[in-house]
Amino acid sequence: MPTPTTSTAITRRDLCKRSIVAASALAMPWVIPSSALGKDGAIAPSERITLGAIGIGPRGRQDLDCMLGEDDVRFVAICDVQRSRREAVKAMADAKYRNQDCVMYRDMFELLARPDIDAVLIATGDHWHATASSLAIRAGKDVYSEKPCGITIGQCQALDDIVRRYARVFQAGTQRRSIANFQFAAHLAHSGKLGKLHTLHASVYQPRVRFDWLPPEPEPSKEECDWDRWLGPSPWRPFNRQYVSGGWRGHYDFDSGATLLDWAAHTVDLCQWANQADNTVPIEYEASKINITARYANGVKLILDFLDTPFGKLEPHYRTSGGTCPVRYEGDEGWVETGDSGQVTTHPTSLKSEMKRFAQGVGTNPAPHTHNFFECMRSRALTAANSSVMRHSHIACHAAALSWELGRKLAFDPVKEEFIGDPEANRLRTRAAREPWYM
Repeated sequence: MPTPTTSTAITRRDLCKRSIVAASALAMPWVIPSSALGKDGAIAPSERITLGAIGIGPRGRQDLDCMLGEDDVRFVAICDVQRSRREAVKAMADAKYRNQDCVMYRDMFELLARPDIDAVLIATGDHWHATASSLAIRAGKDVYSEKPCGITIGQCQALDDIVRRYARVFQAGTQRRSIANFQFAAHLAHSGKLGKLHTLHASVYQPRVRFDWLPPEPEPSKEECDWDRWLGPSPWRPFNRQYVSGGWRGHYDFDSGATLLDWAAHTVDLCQWANQADNTVPIEYEASKINITARYANGVKLILDFLDTPFGKLEPHYRTSGGTCPVRYEGDEGWVETGDSGQVTTHPTSLKSEMKRFAQGVGTNPAPHTHNFFECMRSRALTAANSSVMRHSHIACHAAALSWELGRKLAFDPVKEEFIGDPEANRLRTRAAREPWYM
């Protein structure tokens, strides 16, 4: 080994000096910010939930705004196939945190590959909810998915199976389960104070569906809007800007249950809850021009009242000042009505005496529901609208929609989750997915 030159050789004195300096450095205390230790009311980074989001439009921004208000949640990444939406969400997050840290992605797989992300908010168009949720779950993420969580019976079944298989926390965006006035109405139904339940009313829009294509327009660059990825599992069709601006609603390939699930995902879900039927569905469905009537095995009727029909806009046959998404539960000793305004009407009026235990809420506010999601992420408990709750309430909605689409009464086996003696209805429980977007 060659002898070091004078300029590079380390003398014994140099070695001693360096040892003293190193020892002094080790002896000096490190200054650690109190926020890193979770002191002074701050949340330590190790205790924070790290959140990403896929497909955030107007409703998704309402959800995200509530999530940004959680002290122990840090939003770090947005994926959207439209550049304008990516940039809008980044601006929202950066303004909240007063930095530029939110990362934008066009490809969801880049977001899902990040090991630091614990949970994902899915708020794409309806046709992507189930597939995006399943991909996130397989990537090890907990999921909050906007409703409807699947556009077919088969998708809802598969999504619930995947959540169970991977033991992830899942919350369907049916937020009214976490709103006080709806909780109070369910409490009255469960307590027996209405007597024996016999009829449940769920307000819905008049079902409608269309199969046409909008006129073709020049396809934008992938950076502006990745049209192929926007279509995802849906059949190909030419681009039209109305689709990506919310005009996809009502089109069969993108919508679910003849648009019935736009409200029924909420109101039928609430009726399922009132009937303590979260693990089952009605066994019969029959559509008319003004409603769809279903019947549970326990004899309780579920009536989906159309708020608008081919004859013009209608009100439910019951009257409520409850605002949008009203429901009504009737027993042989009384009834209760409520809706998004937070108002509750009962008969007899004395039933409202217990309302003081429940704070008034607004049904469109997702904050209590998103908070429940994050609490359950920590405890690993079931959420208020977990995947099993979603599975059964969504199946009930889809079965009701199919009775309307086919124009006939349908019988359903709630154990096998299939229609009885109706091959056509059973085929319509699923749809083909465009490659490679299989669940």
